[in-house]
Amino acid sequence: MPTRILLAESDCVLRASLAEQLQHEGCEVVAAGSVEDAAHAARTGTFAFAIIGLEDGDSAAAALREAGLSAPLLVLGESATQESLAKPFRFSALLARMHALLTHHAASGDAVVRIGPYSFHPSAKLLEADGRKVRLTEKETNILKFLHASAGTVPRDILLHEVWGYGPAVATHTLETHIYRLRKKIEQDPARAQILLTEGGGYRLSA
Repeated sequence: MPTRILLAESDCVLRASLAEQLQHEGCEVVAAGSVEDAAHAARTGTFAFAIIGLEDGDSAAAALREAGLSAPLLVLGESATQESLAKPFRFSALLARMHALLTHHAASGDAVVRIGPYSFHPSAKLLEADGRKVRLTEKETNILKFLHASAGTVPRDILLHEVWGYGPAVATHTLETHIYRLRKKIEQDPARAQILLTEGGGYRLSA
């Protein structure tokens, strides 16, 4: 289950019940009872998933997208579709639909992940933190994607091969140049990197 969920539900009893059950699943829940409150939460926070049970759920979903929500969302309404669940429903059905949407979202390349203080949007080639947006090149995006997916330090030759398709005998100055430019974008002090680290002949992201 995602760790941080935006729950926008106008029924206060259902909102409290869902929040409690989701918290039992290990989720952090930010609850809202109106479109305005939910949009404010979307503008000021990062979420892995959103559940929308407000009146006119489709319009509410569009408002949250305009507010900057990029996570997958599930609308609770009168009918069931790929992105909606009809009320009333069992909590197990809600969890199953969330899992399906999250799996599809991850497979599409649109999943948002955390890198240091940033929310990383690979499909948009974008990092976000505290209202600041950092635009990335395709190579910078691919470097971060591969490092995030890897456990531990990635040797320079492996990173070159995965991002550029180069053989191990190729000089690494191209990679070093991209790492330098990437650090200038994301580190407070590029000379003392805290996010994109050099270690043991390769690179890794801080935990």
